[in-house]
Amino acid sequence: MSQFEYPRPQLVRAEWQSLNGDWEFAYDDERRYRVPTDAIAWDRGITVPFAPESEASGIGDQGFHTVCWYRLTFAMAGRGARTILHFGAVDYHARVWINDVLVADHEGGHTPFSIDVTDALAGGTMQTIVLQAEDDASDLAKPRGKQDWLLHPHSIWYPRTTGIWQTVWVEQLAPTYIKSLRWTPIFDGFEIGCEILAGGDVRPNLSVEVKLWHGEKLLADDEYLLVGMEANRKIALSDPGIDDSRNELLWSPERPTLLDAELILRSGGEELDRIRSYTAMRSVAISRDRFMLNGRPYQLRLVLDQGYWEKSHLTAPSDEALRVDVELAKAMGFNGVRKHQKIEDPRYLYWADRLGLLVWEEMPSAYAFSARSMTRLLKEWTEAIERDYSHPCLIVWVPFNESWGVPNLTSMQAHRNAVEALYHTTRMLDATRPVIGNDGWEASATDILGIHDYDADPEKIRARYEVADPVRTLFDQRRPGGRILTLDGFPHRGQPIVLTEFGGIAFDPRQPEHHTWGYSRANTATAFHDHYRALLKVVNETQMFSGFCYTQFADTFQETNGLLNADRSPKIPLEQISAATRNVPF
Repeated sequence: MSQFEYPRPQLVRAEWQSLNGDWEFAYDDERRYRVPTDAIAWDRGITVPFAPESEASGIGDQGFHTVCWYRLTFAMAGRGARTILHFGAVDYHARVWINDVLVADHEGGHTPFSIDVTDALAGGTMQTIVLQAEDDASDLAKPRGKQDWLLHPHSIWYPRTTGIWQTVWVEQLAPTYIKSLRWTPIFDGFEIGCEILAGGDVRPNLSVEVKLWHGEKLLADDEYLLVGMEANRKIALSDPGIDDSRNELLWSPERPTLLDAELILRSGGEELDRIRSYTAMRSVAISRDRFMLNGRPYQLRLVLDQGYWEKSHLTAPSDEALRVDVELAKAMGFNGVRKHQKIEDPRYLYWADRLGLLVWEEMPSAYAFSARSMTRLLKEWTEAIERDYSHPCLIVWVPFNESWGVPNLTSMQAHRNAVEALYHTTRMLDATRPVIGNDGWEASATDILGIHDYDADPEKIRARYEVADPVRTLFDQRRPGGRILTLDGFPHRGQPIVLTEFGGIAFDPRQPEHHTWGYSRANTATAFHDHYRALLKVVNETQMFSGFCYTQFADTFQETNGLLNADRSPKIPLEQISAATRNVPF
């Protein structure tokens, strides 16, 4: 990735230093090394931020390696009162040393962590970072998403990701600085909530100036005092009243209006920190059986997107690749994506915010239930919510998928408690978005009922869901996927029903069938198009659904059921896909 794309797009500083690029690297299969001063055999290089399993890293070793080490000696540009080192994501357990001083111990493979390394810096400009990453492929009690625990990818599981897989960077800051920022659109009052937390030294008379723009028009220029290093304010926007003028300020996929922001932290008259950010005015809600966007019913047309690339795996090959994925989803007629089993790079969310694409965020699953696995899941999920809360594109949280990690929901109270606990925790941390407790089936606490149904026959799909009495017929008698849709004690209460997985038509004439996988198969481009159009026609016309999510966006390793090939080239013309997705003539 280029060093010029700031990795945290809603809290941007002008001065920063990317540490992506060439690092020293070593495997430690026998766990011989404990600290950087051990005689580590730095026998190869790696290109950060690509995982060593990927070709893009320069290594491409997909074998089992439980422990690996990274080292970088670099010239630090400048020196501030505070030096903060950031890691976008390291899978799974990371220990970090600066100049042989242990500065961090972080567990969780999908969420960022930042370290104040000021006291560990050497006197000159040259500094050395050493990172140890521990990632046991056999540990099914940690959140791992679609990473395979077998040597070779099989079925719907893919190559593992070990170590650094998102951007590493460093910033020089004042003694006191803006540590975190949270935006909350308040649709009914036409206000923007702004929560600011300062970090570093406690200073008297701290204040923050907040400016908001819509294009060239200044909407607000306010200054707030910080109390206990915090400020929590509501910024009132001038409500134009008339719908046409009001709609110009609202964010949606059709009109992704962003409000640019600048925040300046001061102590007395001294400027300490200055950041750029953005937010948006929009609301998401549930009203009876409909999903609502900006107070109006909104039909969801989503595609399941797993966020893998052939040569770089979970890490996008470039920022441009993330932008292209957003553009392709829109070009295929979708207004949103369900990011499946991945906490996506914030730069993807930035492009979804800017270009207008709805995003469902789903927690990567653990697969063995225990108190430890649920504690790990809760910690990482909480960090993910905190990281992504302010993105306007993000509209739904999904802590569990298809009962993965909680396989005995119908018989074990502890498993049911886990789903209900994460549902309510998510609603507590973010009261502004709907939450699906467990997507696919066996629902309990949930705001949307998600159904997974890979029946390849469009007419069977129509017959299953175009029923006069869905409560009796669908929820009591029919079981898509062989699973009950709602658990005992949690009858359907009228929530919106979304077909959140269906389709999965495999089509890849370049490979023999036994090397690929899908839920059904087409042998020609014409057959692929006809099958897709027939399925989408039924799903679009079924009144029970307030939306759908087709599987899937692009081929992913042995799964060839994407609308796009793995290299993002379309299998049939994008215009044909878009017309079928939207159920309009082509």
